[in-house]
Amino acid sequence: MSMQHPFDRALALQHSDIRVGHFTGATSPDYWNMVGPFGGATAAIALQSVMQHPDVLGTPIALTVNFAAALEAGAFDVQATAVRTNRSTQHWTVQITQPGASGAPNMTTTATVVTAARRETWGQSDLPMPEAPSPETVERLSVGPAGVAWLDQYEMRLFSGSIPAKWDASLHHSESRLWLRDAQARPLDFASLAAMSDVFYPRVWLRRARHVPAGTVSITTYFHAGPAQLAEVGTGYLLGRAVGQQFFNGFFDQKAHLWSEQGVLLATSNQIVYYKE
Repeated sequence: MSMQHPFDRALALQHSDIRVGHFTGATSPDYWNMVGPFGGATAAIALQSVMQHPDVLGTPIALTVNFAAALEAGAFDVQATAVRTNRSTQHWTVQITQPGASGAPNMTTTATVVTAARRETWGQSDLPMPEAPSPETVERLSVGPAGVAWLDQYEMRLFSGSIPAKWDASLHHSESRLWLRDAQARPLDFASLAAMSDVFYPRVWLRRARHVPAGTVSITTYFHAGPAQLAEVGTGYLLGRAVGQQFFNGFFDQKAHLWSEQGVLLATSNQIVYYKE
């Protein structure tokens, strides 16, 4: 019997008998960041709770995750609630909690999800994939620093906008481009696409070549493909692009795009990030 993929272990949720849409899970050391889980893994858990809900309609088109506090290592609870169901769209709220010191639930993450029953219509992309070298010609990034386990779970091949070699406070552009896929082969799905939308390091590090504390406050991901397009990707690479937009008084936003090797735009995201001087 084959071993379960680390990402599937991190996403494992058990539907409890407390109420419909209530799940329990536990943080994964495989996707640990410096002070808590990798934000992309937390976003994927929020989405997974909706996708496993018995009343879900269609597939995701939008996911917004707000990180109120870092999850601590250990068990957590997730509540996914369908707040409105229309003919073709369904609107969800998600809450992730952990017991506080008093035992009362401590809110760590809130999210909203929109799913939809897509119908065949005309479609076209006005955001073509940028030119890029083939993945095999780009050197793979080495493993991440101690305590940042999640970086080891991805194969990333940066060919533009690498982390600065010197933290000299010089000014640079804020754009990075890279090839990306799971380090251990796993077919792409909506949960992994949500997680990969958050793999880009803070743009302020590249823009200023200054290693300041930074962390995502809120991220929104839009899904532009269906199950068939994700199945065509399989275990292949995604081309990722991220760029900052505005840096102001301790917060900045960065946008990201993810294409398949065939040039299909699969997802776009935008996040607001805190940084400390």
